[in-house]
Amino acid sequence: MSEAAFLEMVKANQGILYKLVGLYAADQEEKKDLYQEILLQAWRAWPAFRGEAKFSTWLYRISLNTILTQKRKPQRVDYKESLEPFAPNVPHGSEQQMEVARLRQAIRSLAETDRAIISLHLDGYENGEIAAMIGITTNHVGVKLHRIKQQLADRLNQGA
Repeated sequence: MSEAAFLEMVKANQGILYKLVGLYAADQEEKKDLYQEILLQAWRAWPAFRGEAKFSTWLYRISLNTILTQKRKPQRVDYKESLEPFAPNVPHGSEQQMEVARLRQAIRSLAETDRAIISLHLDGYENGEIAAMIGITTNHVGVKLHRIKQQLADRLNQGA
């Protein structure tokens, strides 16, 4: 498999990378660093990609593992939370943009695994696919999703 094929597939799935990096990074610099680290890890793992899973699923799993590994490393800088726009096509300062920012903040406040599960769910992955990526049973994914949704609802209602 060629470098060109890898780059083409990454480009076709870069929305996955941007979304995950946005959920786990506190500022623009950290986002760039995480994005670069994900690309490096994916490139290193590329020769082992057998095509048994969709490329997007494989990339999601590598991305998530890379992010969680990086987040466990001691941080040299104490980042401040930023409230960057989650959806760039929403008019700045609109009520919808504020709601999206609140949801993003609520998701970012979840535990790492819960954040990954809800992110995968929001991206349209089935519980079985999520289970395979995270390494838990399909039933456990369903239970966790129910609890995560309840946590998010509670956090959003507290701020209302």
